[in-house]
Amino acid sequence: MPIATREIKRRIRSVTNTKKITKAMELVAAAKMRKAVNAVLATRSYANSAWDIVKSLSVKTDPSLHPLLQKRKQVKNVGLILITSNRGLCGSFNRDIIETVARYIRNHKSEHVDIEAEVFLMGSKGRDIMFKHGHKVVAEFAKLDVTTRISEISPIAKMVITDFINGKYDKISIAYTDYQSAIIQRSRVRKLLPIEREDRELGYVGDTYKDDLPDSRSETETPGLNADFEYLFEPSPDAVLEQMLNRLIELQVYQAILESNASEHSARMLAMRNATDAAGDMIDDLTLTFNQARQQAITSELADISAGSAAVR
Repeated sequence: MPIATREIKRRIRSVTNTKKITKAMELVAAAKMRKAVNAVLATRSYANSAWDIVKSLSVKTDPSLHPLLQKRKQVKNVGLILITSNRGLCGSFNRDIIETVARYIRNHKSEHVDIEAEVFLMGSKGRDIMFKHGHKVVAEFAKLDVTTRISEISPIAKMVITDFINGKYDKISIAYTDYQSAIIQRSRVRKLLPIEREDRELGYVGDTYKDDLPDSRSETETPGLNADFEYLFEPSPDAVLEQMLNRLIELQVYQAILESNASEHSARMLAMRNATDAAGDMIDDLTLTFNQARQQAITSELADISAGSAAVR
């Protein structure tokens, strides 16, 4: 019986140490989450308004003025930016986004059998799974835990823009996790290129947001789409669109990464909190088991003493 109680005490110490680790990880994730959420909230309105401008521009402007506005007649090659985490211990964060991407690719291949999908990765956790499922990874970019400057994502944005303009891809999409609250994060796949009016902006959340449906807002709810006007470009349409469209596409990628970072740290904080609570419950159960075993041992010893005393008499 002493051996059993020693083993239980060893397990209690082990679980207690694990609880301290998960609690520390929860606090670290909470600190990173606050920074990431502040960054999301600071840029979301601007990113959404900028995307509205781009969609309005695509309606009012001749698509021949810039290749980013030109819709391809046939989609054969799709480029997909996939944003995952660099580390695990964040619940179903990576699994959800990868399942969404796999479903997105399957749906495209069911519509177009000869379609090819290639992946641009941000976050090391997506690498092994993409290779395992046989998806072609053409590039991998470093992902910071907390992205603070748009220049940190410029390389991947410039690469996909250049590939689209050069005709390597007929469509560019981005897969990210949309932050809605500390306990709700939803994986999304949104089209970036070519720019078309029916696309919804990144990060749009609210009561009217509906999954996998066309834009939930009507034309009257999107600024500028119903106004009867034409854009005037100075010094020239090519010069303005070259700077404006490229910059706004970079902004959308940047916003997607901010959304994913906030979602990742929220998911990790919640996962570590659940692990801490589970460790506390396990400690309580082990303590109860230890007390029962010790009580049983004491009762057994008292019974032996009583039996010995009766034998002496």
